[in-house]
Amino acid sequence: MEEAEESYPPIDPSNFDLIVIGTGLPESIIASAASAAGKTVLHLDSNPFYGSHSASLPLNDFIPFLQPQSQPQSRTLTSDDYVSIPVLTRPLYSAVETNSYSSEPTENSRKFNLDLAGPRVLLCSDSMIDLILKTGINQYMEFKSVDASFISSADGKLENVPDSRSAIFKNRGLSLTEKNQLMKFFKLVQRHLGDEETEEDRISDQDLESPFVEFLTKIGLSQKLKSIILYTIVLADYDQENSEACKDVISTKIGISRLALYHSSIGRFPNANGAIIYPIYGQGELPQAFCRRAAVKGCIYVLRMPVVAILNDKDSGSYKGIKLVSGQELFSPKLIIAPSFTIPSTLNPDAQVANCDDVSLSETKKVARGICITKHSLNPQVANCLVFFPPRSLYLEQSTSVRALQLSSNVAVCPSGMFVTYLSAMCDDDVQGKKLLNAAINALFSVPISGNSENNGASNLSEHAEEKPCLLWSTLYIQELTTFQGGFDSISKTPMPDEHLHYTHLLDATEKIFKEIYPNEEFFPTVSVSNDDEGGGSELDS
Repeated sequence: MEEAEESYPPIDPSNFDLIVIGTGLPESIIASAASAAGKTVLHLDSNPFYGSHSASLPLNDFIPFLQPQSQPQSRTLTSDDYVSIPVLTRPLYSAVETNSYSSEPTENSRKFNLDLAGPRVLLCSDSMIDLILKTGINQYMEFKSVDASFISSADGKLENVPDSRSAIFKNRGLSLTEKNQLMKFFKLVQRHLGDEETEEDRISDQDLESPFVEFLTKIGLSQKLKSIILYTIVLADYDQENSEACKDVISTKIGISRLALYHSSIGRFPNANGAIIYPIYGQGELPQAFCRRAAVKGCIYVLRMPVVAILNDKDSGSYKGIKLVSGQELFSPKLIIAPSFTIPSTLNPDAQVANCDDVSLSETKKVARGICITKHSLNPQVANCLVFFPPRSLYLEQSTSVRALQLSSNVAVCPSGMFVTYLSAMCDDDVQGKKLLNAAINALFSVPISGNSENNGASNLSEHAEEKPCLLWSTLYIQELTTFQGGFDSISKTPMPDEHLHYTHLLDATEKIFKEIYPNEEFFPTVSVSNDDEGGGSELDS
């Protein structure tokens, strides 16, 4: 039901312990945690849907969301009691490039649930799954296994990732020597992490502090095995063997920890085939589930409600509340804002603002993202899979890993008979990002020659269909990854959707914000779980 543009319902009460702007995953987790701690919470979003930049959207809604939105001219106003500072939005996405080779995807737009921050998966033993089970939101969600993982070989072929003992024995791309080396390495890690390890079983402290790639070289692993471990299991972003280009050198200690997490994920749930799962209907189900839990605990939700200004005390300059587009003023001692919102640098120096744009930017990185739609799977035997292109596997100057996640209609993200593939890679600029993704797309798919022609698409789609899946539709875009620095606590900005394949880093940053604003509250206190909830916590839809 559509409302008139000027019709906005009044919100009652007008005072809250916490106001949250934006329903992205970090904001939704904080709202849910605060509600569980007994705080009165108001959660607002100007969009007509939950999820913000963590949402899963229909195809025809996806591209408009990436485009910069027009904004009214901002003015700082002063009343008798407050200074009204405008809240603006800044674009997170740039260099959007879309190609349509067939009208079929757009004709079925509502049958797509496309993740804005893909590719993204969950390891069965990671901290996000633990939180999902602890909070009981698994009763609102269903998951399916990612069937397989592949790595691009030196000759461009996709080979199965040997991530377990059985996978090692079945793998046809490894020599007998490499299989023995990999088995010995996994046993070494297992002994190091064991409860009754002797000094001989442990990896030395010196090795633990050294770069992981150096340790793997030291124990004699081949280049192929090092690539498998570093880029498909440990999930390194940068070329670990190029010290000049590598912006994130992974230590042996961190590498071993990630290996342990991966292996503990295999077999955690009886109906999950491997280590990795994906939520049915898309990653946008996660923020919605946390919002549902928050609502049960008393959080008030209002969608389609833009916030136009921050209210600061006229004398002290400290934060007091917000002003809605309806003109209503609401008040709270704490405010959480999504990463796309900005507050002009007109705040009093004494105002308490954490992680906002009037404090310094510590670092700006970029991640290139892409989405491809096809009618055939990358592997006829697999519906949902991951594909990894290690550094230098696509071209010599490739300094970052490219990841791809193919999903099918059995996770309800696309129409039956189609497949959605997400791609991502860290990059320094738009040109490098597009080059990385286009190289991966050309390696995976047959791209029709005609640029944006839908009329000539049919004849092109049948060509090379047996060799590679033909593209029906694709889009590429660049997302900024800006880290903010701030030292205050009344207004906090949540982290952006990050470059990682999983949620561990984002969840750690979110929990840190919660503990900063509520240092005396537990982050989701443990509660007794009903039998129904407990049963749901141990099973995944298969």
